[in-house]
Amino acid sequence: MQTLYTYPESFRAYKAQIAAQYSGAKLDVPEFKLGVTNKTEEFLKKFPLGKVPAYESKDGVLLFESNAIAYYLATDAMRGANKADAAAVQQWISFGDSEVVPGSCTWVYPCLGIMQYNKQNTERAKTEIKRALGVLNDVLLTRTYLVGERISLADICLCCNLLALYQMVLDPEFRQPYGNVNRWFTTLVNQPQFKTVIGEVKLCEKMAQFDAKKYQDLHGQSKPEKKKPEKKAEKPKPEKPKAAVADEPPAEKPSKDPFAALPEGTFVMDDWKKVYSNEDTKTVAMPYFWKNFDKENYSIWYSVYKYPEDLKMIFMSCNLISGMFQRLDRMRKHAFGSAIVFGENNNSTISGIWIWRGHELAFELSPDLQIDYESYDWKKLDADSPETKKMVDEYFEWEGEFGGKKFNQGKIFK
Repeated sequence: MQTLYTYPESFRAYKAQIAAQYSGAKLDVPEFKLGVTNKTEEFLKKFPLGKVPAYESKDGVLLFESNAIAYYLATDAMRGANKADAAAVQQWISFGDSEVVPGSCTWVYPCLGIMQYNKQNTERAKTEIKRALGVLNDVLLTRTYLVGERISLADICLCCNLLALYQMVLDPEFRQPYGNVNRWFTTLVNQPQFKTVIGEVKLCEKMAQFDAKKYQDLHGQSKPEKKKPEKKAEKPKPEKPKAAVADEPPAEKPSKDPFAALPEGTFVMDDWKKVYSNEDTKTVAMPYFWKNFDKENYSIWYSVYKYPEDLKMIFMSCNLISGMFQRLDRMRKHAFGSAIVFGENNNSTISGIWIWRGHELAFELSPDLQIDYESYDWKKLDADSPETKKMVDEYFEWEGEFGGKKFNQGKIFK
């Protein structure tokens, strides 16, 4: 048996899975928790970069780049029937990675809350996508497929790179000038080998947009947030004793750590994270947590994503969480969280359990932390409540009833 390690709905993993459908290769895709499975010593020993998708054959072949894995799993004919065709296949694979993926990510990801929105970059990305589609449209004017008369790796890889664009932002008006590309794309995604992996693909009807009202804080464009610094302007009111101020060290050198003014308490976050990462969660980590948790100086919070109607593909929901985690780097020393995606494609929710130093909403300690938090509802939990203990155990162990919600996958902030 051949093994492919990946999280669900990864467009990069789709390349390998579709190639395997054509070649007849049998792939085992085990349960995989991004940020957990790929951080284990066993995984990193095989794949030092910790990247997915990653592939392992029964005879010890190890591969970690999606294009390489797809190449390995494909038939000889799909790699190119002759030297010229083989070169052309590689050309279109590279074209997808260099001319489509960057523009796709820049345009689509802000609509999903995965990366910061920048109007100039987004408009440039649209121009890049138009140029790429124009090139493809001309080439496909007289061809059914990119190389030769049959589906090749060139078609598979480029189609997967275009998938999010066709699903999220290429509405009928935008894609209208590219009839040849549309015909080619719909032909591919309706092949049995594609549908077995991707499922039914619904083309975008309405272009996804950056929603300032919903995502203004997520992308750092919030007008109200600009008012925060005005509070600093109010502080000079007690300016009356100017001499005292002059004799003091500059008061405008606040600590870079927004948690510095809070009591340290007895709970050592680093120790807890080491136990959680290296020991069995249920039998060792959770008993350690409840024995050592300092409820006097730390608090427990429950978060729920406000806009579940905007969540589409599961992998996009996971990327939404990952983006938030990346932007909260300044909290890592004093916080720990478990965010979970429940449900399935087009019917999912995100909620999580967080602990941090202090008893107020931690994000309000610094403007740097106020990028994503208003997209969630936050509720402080009673650390002594049996209901809280059950909920914390479930969210940290990724096992339990979850109030009837179906666990899909989770991510840990540590």
